[in-house]
Amino acid sequence: MAKAPVTSITLSPDEMSQYISRFKELRLTSDFDDAGIPGYERKTYRVIGDQDKAPIQAVDFHLNLIVCGSGKGAPLHSHLTQEVFISVTGCWEIFWGPEGTESIVLEPLDTIAIPPRISRGFKNISQEEGILIGIVGGNDPGQIDWPENVKAIAQAAGIKLI
Repeated sequence: MAKAPVTSITLSPDEMSQYISRFKELRLTSDFDDAGIPGYERKTYRVIGDQDKAPIQAVDFHLNLIVCGSGKGAPLHSHLTQEVFISVTGCWEIFWGPEGTESIVLEPLDTIAIPPRISRGFKNISQEEGILIGIVGGNDPGQIDWPENVKAIAQAAGIKLI
């Protein structure tokens, strides 16, 4: 196992500011096409990601804050990378598998790490709005994909999933 060396490297507060994300300054993302599907409406804030879309540049992972009303979430989808979900507030049903038939409930501060290539989705099962942290591994999270039934639901709602 590699051991990190103790160094004299330091950054000024001004230099460190490029590694800080202030919630009040975050912008809602608009590129999660599936967030327009009825029942899957959600707000997503990029915290760590591509520099043009997030305040902090991604190095080995991307991090989003996801805010959903009761009963809302993300439909079944797949990534080429690991995805981690951490419940901040509320209770969340995390579901996975080809049909999304397997599931588990996360309570506040519970965490699940879903392996690459396993289809997954989530839903806020609380009575109030909830916050979930989503972390996707890698410098390039790649493009997600959805099963055909999710694409059909999106199409019926006038949404084209790419």
